Amino acid sequence: MAWIYLIGAGLFEVFGVTMINKINERRSITNYLLMAFAFISSFLLLSLGMRDLPMGTAYAVWTGIGASGGALMGMLFYGESRSAKRILCITLVLGAAVGLKVLE
Repeated sequence: MAWIYLIGAGLFEVFGVTMINKINERRSITNYLLMAFAFISSFLLLSLGMRDLPMGTAYAVWTGIGASGGALMGMLFYGESRSAKRILCITLVLGAAVGLKVLE
């Protein structure tokens, strides 16, 4: 169950970062509330996941999902570069997170 919490935390982190971008495009109370909801949910799920997972592993996976997901969202929805080098780096980050799970 801890891994499910951790993946959920990472996905909410991606949503929160996306909402920061939305706020930069258009400031509204709805966007601020959605951002706050996303980050609160992310931290809550991260803390639940850390009950059963080592801190270093949990934090590395959470940040890996957040960083990779944010980069992918930028590529898919905000016109950021889709270069092979960027995609390779995202793959390395995700591969490292999977490696932490496998080697645990």
